[in-house]
Amino acid sequence: MRVLLIKTSSLGDVIHTLPALTDAAAAIPGIQFDWVVEEGFAEIPAWHPAVAEVIPVAIRRWRKNLLATWKSGEWAGFKRRLREGRYDLVIDAQGLLKSAWLSRYCVAPVAGLDRASAREPLASRFYDRRYAVAWGQHAVERTRQLLAQALGYQVPASVGDYGLDRAAMAGAPAGEPYVLFLHGTTWASKHWPEADWRALAEHLDARGMAVRLPWGNEAEKARAERLVEGLAHAQVLPKLNLRGVAAVIAGARACVAVDTGLGHLAAALDVPSISLYGPTLPIKVGAYGRGQVHLCATGPLAGGGDRDKPCFDGLDAARVAPELDRLLASLETR
Repeated sequence: MRVLLIKTSSLGDVIHTLPALTDAAAAIPGIQFDWVVEEGFAEIPAWHPAVAEVIPVAIRRWRKNLLATWKSGEWAGFKRRLREGRYDLVIDAQGLLKSAWLSRYCVAPVAGLDRASAREPLASRFYDRRYAVAWGQHAVERTRQLLAQALGYQVPASVGDYGLDRAAMAGAPAGEPYVLFLHGTTWASKHWPEADWRALAEHLDARGMAVRLPWGNEAEKARAERLVEGLAHAQVLPKLNLRGVAAVIAGARACVAVDTGLGHLAAALDVPSISLYGPTLPIKVGAYGRGQVHLCATGPLAGGGDRDKPCFDGLDAARVAPELDRLLASLETR
C-alpha cells in the first residue's frame, strides 16, 4: 500500500507525526509513505523507515514572490509530481486550508479531519473521507488516531514510537558526556532569562559536567558565547545544519530546552530532557516521550500564549538545577 501524507510544517508538527507512521507500519506490513513537507524540514521524514520519498514544498518561499515562482516552473513541477504519483490514499494530517489545497492535485481519495476536528474547519471540504478526532489530546495522539481511522487499524495502547534510531543518528561517540542547552526559540516570551541559563551553566560547570550550546542565527550565537564565557566545561558549537544538530542531540546525556522544535526532536530521539514552559503549556504540544520532564512557570501570565511578554515567574535556575541533578543521577543507574 502506498500513501501520500501531507504535513508541511512546523518542525514540531512534523516530528509529532512520526509515531503515527510507526503505528501504520506495524499494522500494515509493506506500507510505504511519500510525504509532502516544507523544504526546510525535508530531512526529517527521510529518517523514518516507512517513508519512501520526500516531496519538498516551498509555500513559505513561494508566496513571497508568486510571479518568480510561476516563471521558475517550481510550482508546475510540484503539481506534476503529485499528479503522477500512484497512491492508494492521500492523508492530510495538517488540517489547514493550505495543506488541503495541495491535496486537490492528487489522483487518489483524500482523507482528513472532519469539520469539528480540523484546525481550520473549511479544510474538511476538500476531503473525500472525514474523521472525527477529539480535541484536548496531545498532538501526537490526535495524529495517531487520524491515521488509524483512515487506514483501518487500532491505535496501540503504548506510548507512541517515533521510529528513529538514536545510535545511528548520533554516529561516533563524542567523548565526555555533555548536557545540551536548546536555548533558541522564535517567541520572545519563550526565551528563558539569560541569567538563569548562565546560573545553570555555572552549576553544571562546578560539577565538572560539560555543556554544549548550538545556535541558529547570530543573536543565538552571541547569547551562547555570553553564557559560556569563563566556564571551563562549556562550549559553543560550530554552525550546524538540521542533521548536524540532530546528531549532537542524539549524542547528548540530557537536554534542557525551552518550548522549541529542537526540544521535540530531543524527545523523538529518546534523549532525557527538561523542557521549560512559560507562555505555553505542555498538555497538547509538549515534548512527548519517555524521560521528558516538563517544568511550568507559575506567574499570572504563565500559559497565556502571549508571544511578547516574558512569563517565567517561579521557574528560575534554582528550581531547574535540582530537577536536572535528579535526572542526571537517574541516568547513571541505567
